Amino acid sequence: MLRRRHLLAAAGAALAAPNLARAQGAGTIRYVPAADIASLDPIWTTASQTRDHAFMVYDTLYGLDDALTPQPQMLAGHVVSDEGRRWTMTLRDGLRFHDNEPVLAKDCVASIQRWWARDSFGQAVRAVTDEVSAPDDRTIVFRLKSPFPQLPVALAKYSAPPCIIMPERLASTDPFKQVTDPTGSGPFRFLPADRIPGARMAYAKFQGYVPRQGGTAEGTAGPKVVNFNRVEVLVMPDGATAAAALQRGEVDWLRWPLVDLVPQLKRAQGVTVRVMEPLGLIGKFRFNHLHPPFDNPAVRRAILPAFSQEEYMLAANGDDRSLWRTGVGYFCPGTPMASDAGLEALTTPRNLEAAKRALAASGYKGERTVVMLPTDFPIYRAMAEVSGQLLKQIGFNVEVQAMDWATAMQRRAKPEPVEQGGWSIFHTGWGGADELNPVANVWLRGNGKDAAPGWPTSPRTEALRDEWLKAPDIEAQKRIAVEIQKQAFIDLPYIPTGQLFTPVAHRADITGWITGLPAFWNIKRG
Repeated sequence: MLRRRHLLAAAGAALAAPNLARAQGAGTIRYVPAADIASLDPIWTTASQTRDHAFMVYDTLYGLDDALTPQPQMLAGHVVSDEGRRWTMTLRDGLRFHDNEPVLAKDCVASIQRWWARDSFGQAVRAVTDEVSAPDDRTIVFRLKSPFPQLPVALAKYSAPPCIIMPERLASTDPFKQVTDPTGSGPFRFLPADRIPGARMAYAKFQGYVPRQGGTAEGTAGPKVVNFNRVEVLVMPDGATAAAALQRGEVDWLRWPLVDLVPQLKRAQGVTVRVMEPLGLIGKFRFNHLHPPFDNPAVRRAILPAFSQEEYMLAANGDDRSLWRTGVGYFCPGTPMASDAGLEALTTPRNLEAAKRALAASGYKGERTVVMLPTDFPIYRAMAEVSGQLLKQIGFNVEVQAMDWATAMQRRAKPEPVEQGGWSIFHTGWGGADELNPVANVWLRGNGKDAAPGWPTSPRTEALRDEWLKAPDIEAQKRIAVEIQKQAFIDLPYIPTGQLFTPVAHRADITGWITGLPAFWNIKRG
């Protein structure tokens, strides 16, 4: 099986770097993301680049601290009454949108309703809600059919799509159509005039933003104090170019430096390399369940005997085993819902011949299988390369199609068959914090065309998910999570490729870092 390594020389990296202006000063920070953004609408797509954009431009009713506990963010607080069936939430003072209009409760209600049409956790909130209303400009009221103590957790989640608050005029947009006006109430304003697709985006500090008073800035919770007047997001598909620019002080922060260059960056003067997401990133081999060949569960399962998480991790994150782990199931390792149920499908010795026999017996008719390969996203490119070779070895009729990440994100939303521009396999990953339970993990949903791209159908998983939501305590939730994972290894909504602890690299004089998603508040130079 393919073991991809891109070996890059330091000298070559230095020669590849552009001559960027260094004199950005204390007022500007320059950031290199993993890939370009495909959409400005964080409800329309689950792409992490759009999620990161969302937390700059928008704010949320609750935030999550480092313990993943929800804290009021746009809210002054809430009151629960009627035996847990009525939640009355009050907006805090000073909230304004970037067009200087005040944030009103009706904006929040419209935003919640747009969010819960697309999000897995949001759909659970909608199912238990009789009404969400805005009786006055500062008050949001949930009237529930039954107690739902996880309501703040749902509204605080930062896995995509998060429940961001936008003006009612935008939130009234069909959730299956993209919003292109990025007017929010977050700490930064998006600058459309500075946008060059495939090259650059920019944000300015929103002078009208009033940080939450009190508490500690952790995750997406607490006071979001902005110390930079401008954030420039520079897309650099060539990792060597980006690494050289960081070493020369021409950029400040690399989201995902090439793993081959991490040792060099660790030795570089003025550069710090660290892992900022303690729960890591969990990779996914995602099937399109709507069309042949992967509408057939036997075809999906035929891959398992030859599937090696270790091969994917070596290709994506290199030989340093502190940067990845295998034996990963459908919930984040080391968290309460994780178990070894069904993991023997991935941990028993690999057997290519067994996979060939399983494919031959599955009813596979030689249908063309299209694997999307993002050329500008090294981790997912590496995984797609491994998948292309694996599927060929098993006996699939495989076509690996190269494209940039933005194109892949647009294309993965297409439910059409490959003959009409669709796809069969794509690779993605979500933070471990996004896979703590069967509600947060949207890729586990089995609700067909309402599910995330891939659109699996599994009545059993959906029934178990509903049971989990009604479970009386964490021990009952754990027992149900075991059954969900067993069912997932039967249905295979996706195959976990392992857990990566992807390091970031930044200039050493940037301090005040927030753990978790890329946050541009709290940090400062010097």
